[in-house]
Amino acid sequence: MLSKKMTEHLNKQINLEFYSANLYLQMSAWASHKGLDGCAKFLLSHSNEEIGHMHRLFTYVNETGALAKVGAIDEPASNFTTISEVFENIYSHECEVTKAINQLVDTAHSEKDYATFNFLQWYVAEQHQEEHLFKSVLDKIRIIGDEGQGPYHFDQELNNMAGKTQQ
Repeated sequence: MLSKKMTEHLNKQINLEFYSANLYLQMSAWASHKGLDGCAKFLLSHSNEEIGHMHRLFTYVNETGALAKVGAIDEPASNFTTISEVFENIYSHECEVTKAINQLVDTAHSEKDYATFNFLQWYVAEQHQEEHLFKSVLDKIRIIGDEGQGPYHFDQELNNMAGKTQQ
């Protein structure tokens, strides 16, 4: 059985993952609106991935006999000037999610909730992958550039990456 404190923190993370999904979904819409279909596809794929993260937490909380709660989700930003800005925001957001996961792990450890501590190790590894992925995307933007034909080439690269993540 989860402690009240652990349940509250897990429910907070459920909502953070849900916000992440909405954020990427909104960014996907922005990219599509700008004609960056590869970026839109890539971001939509990541929105779906975040929904999966949320569902995994939601199911875990319910399986422990606690009550999973979905709270109000803030509206994500929708106005961006460049694709660089979009991915800088994503990278920053993923760093914040990593901090939240680390706090959850710390709470599980301090509560001596080793089942939850073990469950959260998947999220620790996932966040490492997410930060690495979005750092590499930012590196690609810096190499290709976001002026002139840069966005077109970057969009093609993200389209290829989206295809690989869906397989």
